[in-house]
This record gives sequence, structure tokens and C-alpha cells, in this order.
Amino acid sequence: MEQSNDPNAIVILRRPQVEKRTGLTKSGIYFLINNGSFPRPVPLGIRAVGWIEAEVSAWLSHKCEKRLTQAVR
Repeated sequence: MEQSNDPNAIVILRRPQVEKRTGLTKSGIYFLINNGSFPRPVPLGIRAVGWIEAEVSAWLSHKCEKRLTQAVR
């Protein structure tokens, strides 16, 4: 995989990478997408999709922040 030095470059994650980063299963990812609580994938081809890394990272950050604010109560 080619790496870019451009800090504004969009990085696409495929589903196995999203599963590894989030700990979610395939069905869990699509369940959350259908609920509107997980970033939607980007179509890459006829049978290929990917997720924007920044959106997945933002989702994870939000989950961590939410956990911390709930723990403070």
C-alpha cells in the first residue's frame, strides 16, 4: 500500500481494517450504519466499499469521550 506524505490525503479503510480498529463484527458495523450511528461506507467499485479513516477515528473518539463523560456523573 502506498503511503502519502500529504496530511490532507484521504485514507480509505476496507472492512477488515474497520473491524480490527473498532472491534466490531461485519454485522455489527452494518447494524450501526442502518441505525445512523456509524459512518457510511464510500463506494469504491461494483462490489467494493471502504470507510474514510478520519470518520472512523472520529466515531471512536466520540465513543471514548462519551464513556468518559458518563463515568464522571
